[in-house]
Amino acid sequence: QVQFAESGGGLVQPGGSLRLSCAVSGITSIYEMAWHRQSPGNERKMVASITSGGTADYGDFVAGRFTISRDNRINTAYLQMDNLTPEDTATYYCNVRPSVWRANRYWGQGAQVTVSS
Repeated sequence: QVQFAESGGGLVQPGGSLRLSCAVSGITSIYEMAWHRQSPGNERKMVASITSGGTADYGDFVAGRFTISRDNRINTAYLQMDNLTPEDTATYYCNVRPSVWRANRYWGQGAQVTVSS
């Protein structure tokens, strides 16, 4: 059974920073680790992803403000978010894609990020 331990969400002022962590267990290999986000009334969007080889990808709205990283030894990914704006307010869902050959993903329970003064 795949299990997620997500942490790092919370309330931050505009211009501030947060760091999300996502530790995954119960899985033998992970091709891709990623975060998607969703706010009420909006579709879920990819924020950032990183492959086991270290190739990262970001949503256009990130515009250089976020950095994703991972430690393959402990199946943990990190999302450093800087210069946050109120538009970044959403639930951030960590997810993993076990294999490059299949599109299925496992999803965590989500972490709330609120950017407000």
